[in-house]
Amino acid sequence: MAGGEGTRLRPMTASMPKPLLPIVNKPIMEHVLRLLQRHGFTETVVTVQFLASVVRNYFGDGEEFGMQLHYATEETPLGTAGSVKNAEALLRDDTFLVISGDALTDFDLTDLVKFHHDKGALVTVCLTRVPDPLEFGITIVDDQHRVQRFLEKPTWGQVFSDTVNTGIYVMEPEVFDYVTAGEAVDWSGDVFPKLVADGLPIYGYIAEGYWEDVGTHESYMTAQADVLNGRVDVDLDAFEMSPGVWIAEGADVHPDAVLKGPLFIGDYAKIEAGAELREFTVIGSNVIVKNSAFLHRAVVHDNVFIGPHTNLRACVIGKNTDVMRSARIDEGAVVGDECVIEDEAIVSAGVRIYPFKTVDAGSVVTSDVIFETRGQRALFGPRGVSGIVNVEITPELAVRLASAWASTLKKGSTVTTSRDVSRPARALKRAVISALTSSAIDVVDLEVVPVPVARLQTAQGSAGGVLIRTSPGQPESVDISFLDNQGADLSQASQHKLERMFSRGEFRRAFPGEIGDLSFPPRVMEAYALELLRCVDTTGLKSSGLKVVVDTGGGTASLVLPSLLGRLGVDALTVNNGLNETSPTETAEERREAMRRLGQLVSSSKAAFGVHFDPVGERLSIVDERGSPIDDERALLVVLDLVAAEATGGTVALPVITTRVAEQVAVFHGVDIHWTALTPAALTEAVTTKDVVFGGDGRGGFVVPSFSSTFDGIAAFVQLLGLVARTQLQLSEIDARIPQSHVVRRAVPTPWAAKGRVMRTVVEEAGDRLLDTTDGVRVVEADGRWALILPDLTEPVTHVWTEAADDATAGALMDRWVTVLGRTEG
Repeated sequence: MAGGEGTRLRPMTASMPKPLLPIVNKPIMEHVLRLLQRHGFTETVVTVQFLASVVRNYFGDGEEFGMQLHYATEETPLGTAGSVKNAEALLRDDTFLVISGDALTDFDLTDLVKFHHDKGALVTVCLTRVPDPLEFGITIVDDQHRVQRFLEKPTWGQVFSDTVNTGIYVMEPEVFDYVTAGEAVDWSGDVFPKLVADGLPIYGYIAEGYWEDVGTHESYMTAQADVLNGRVDVDLDAFEMSPGVWIAEGADVHPDAVLKGPLFIGDYAKIEAGAELREFTVIGSNVIVKNSAFLHRAVVHDNVFIGPHTNLRACVIGKNTDVMRSARIDEGAVVGDECVIEDEAIVSAGVRIYPFKTVDAGSVVTSDVIFETRGQRALFGPRGVSGIVNVEITPELAVRLASAWASTLKKGSTVTTSRDVSRPARALKRAVISALTSSAIDVVDLEVVPVPVARLQTAQGSAGGVLIRTSPGQPESVDISFLDNQGADLSQASQHKLERMFSRGEFRRAFPGEIGDLSFPPRVMEAYALELLRCVDTTGLKSSGLKVVVDTGGGTASLVLPSLLGRLGVDALTVNNGLNETSPTETAEERREAMRRLGQLVSSSKAAFGVHFDPVGERLSIVDERGSPIDDERALLVVLDLVAAEATGGTVALPVITTRVAEQVAVFHGVDIHWTALTPAALTEAVTTKDVVFGGDGRGGFVVPSFSSTFDGIAAFVQLLGLVARTQLQLSEIDARIPQSHVVRRAVPTPWAAKGRVMRTVVEEAGDRLLDTTDGVRVVEADGRWALILPDLTEPVTHVWTEAADDATAGALMDRWVTVLGRTEG
């Protein structure tokens, strides 16, 4: 019997039939089928109605279980007897057993059938004793086990026995004569009382063993615990690695993970170091549990991602759901299939979240989430489409993204593809290439190249490009960036066009003769190096005797720099000059350590300076001749000073959050500043205008307009070599003559719904002060102090920057505006 809707188990059964709910990583009905097989039943009829195709697709013809399965489908619910009557043609020739596909049991069915035959019964009802019979049908039998009376769902005033009907019956085909076809009929309420009244042989078999009618969330959790405690005889298909700790085949459990059984870890799950799994936790197949996650009595279905520092207690998490960093899900909560619980969200005790919902970061959910639709606020973030590999960014998503983008281009267009050294980027790029060529787009695959090389190659005749890289500082995440025909990131308008195509899912497909070509251009690195040397001024470099230390960061810059340095004639000490597939990005701590080692090398070798490239050659950090790292914001001012001094005119493009010390440097050298929004696209647009000689973002990103309109760490390094060679100044000297800046930055948590109100309040609070709306709102005080308030595009936070003449004054100004934001949120 597998046709019930399981309404009391929603939201678990909102997208899954009740018989497929997993008990210790195996559907309830599979436990039942294996029980039947153990007792010699080889042919089974499955009655289905709610989500019938899902049941049929999962179990098929039963060959996997050594059985032959048939299916009888109800168009409308027919009741417990009516549904069996619907399968009469398959049951007419022999005694048959009726059993629920959504109750967990280990009863001795062989003995039940023997009892039935010994008694010569028309119907044998399988009974069991329970402490609380209110939810079940009570059955009274005499000394010969003949049924005397039935009572469905009694009150305590009607309870005259603790012997209840389990819904398991052995029947003779003649019972069908008492069931009307095509009508809703129940055994206990309609058929059995009539048989008793007519004096027909109905017997009750009181079974020993385990039985749990999994009809509520509480009984669902109880069944999990009972299996783990060994109270029910079922097969777990796992190895007991220590008492009560069951681990299935292919699971990867780090030795430093804490496991306190009884618990179960499904096949190919991954439990990281520092994760703690406590008693009665069940982990499904292909689940990832990140470091410092804590789970106690949690039931986690298949293909779930549990982020770092999460806390799950006595809850159920549906399949394909993502529980992100520091989220908390409390006792009794149930999260449906394919949901996203974002960073630091809290799902309170007892809350039900239905499938396909998103809980925003930082939210506290105290009531059920049923009708709201799931929707992503923005597909594109600051680095394109970003997310955790095989959790948020999957090959399927990559195909859909590439198909959507291809549908915005003309058939026969040519685009480039490229990636960093990581394996995930390689796998995703292959998916992207398949989607593009299938959409009548020719692909020029650059393979593994620095990002600046990919951008330059794209700008030389392609309609656009796709580059895939590991997210900076996040080794488990990836960025998919789409480029325009100039090699720059897509404009906001183009991003919105791609998003609309993606959301509609109306992707273009090519006819067989239109499938795009795939080619691999030769000598890409050499072409980049030659074009760079042609466009960037390196006058005086060869005769300067300059010595530098170059740390390629184990990234793709190492593919260009050795030959480039040879052509420049520079005395260079190169370190980490090779691709490191196992470390495609670097954490903040790794970067600090790399800068420390670089400083030691610069100081000991008496080099003019040293540079450290990011893993894709797009950004660089600088160490002066003393071996002291120059902060990225400070490095922007140092390079600005060098460029402006030599340019003696023109314009530089800088983000509006840059310290106003930059104005003093620019004015001193007679250079203007074009203030831009914070996005790389805004800076790119600015540097393409006339007379712009330099651009930078204060985070290691530099633009050399004579060569490219996008960030290029390699070009910036070559430009810096030429500037230092011609000025013969040490970087510490330049740094020392530039005034100190006092900028404070803070991120203030802000619910999505409050962001518009926050910005309106900021404008009102500013009064008659000068407002700059280049990006966000910058409020300028009469004495030059300023505060910039900018809502984040992808996170529920608002960023605040303040600058003043000293740190204390900047901090006080920050506190004032944070107070304003907090008052608005409240």
